[in-house]
Amino acid sequence: MAWNLTSDRPIFIQLIEIIQIAIISGKYAPGDKLPSVRDLAFEASVNPNTMQKALAELERDGLVFSQRTSGRFITEDTTMIEQLKSTLAREKIEQFLETMQNLGFQKEETVTLITELGNCETSSKS
Repeated sequence: MAWNLTSDRPIFIQLIEIIQIAIISGKYAPGDKLPSVRDLAFEASVNPNTMQKALAELERDGLVFSQRTSGRFITEDTTMIEQLKSTLAREKIEQFLETMQNLGFQKEETVTLITELGNCETSSKS
């Protein structure tokens, strides 16, 4: 998992987002056990307290749950995971459309450009 952390936003927020993406992309499947806080913190090169804070927030959201002596696990609620996936996708699309609007593109022009690019990729794979 790529831990590309930046200084422009709180680290624990970025950790939450990275773990969410790992869950919705299938890197961590429903019911999977997460690595320990220390292992995740080491992998991300962050303080374990920062990773603990991120995981605690994911627990509050219900995406992760703890079993007292066994560690943390990904929720088995696939509906929740799909809803998160849809919500994050919508946010990314809204950010993209705002960026394109700032570049002077109307939504229709953006859709046309995406369609053209999609057609080029499809024809180049043939």
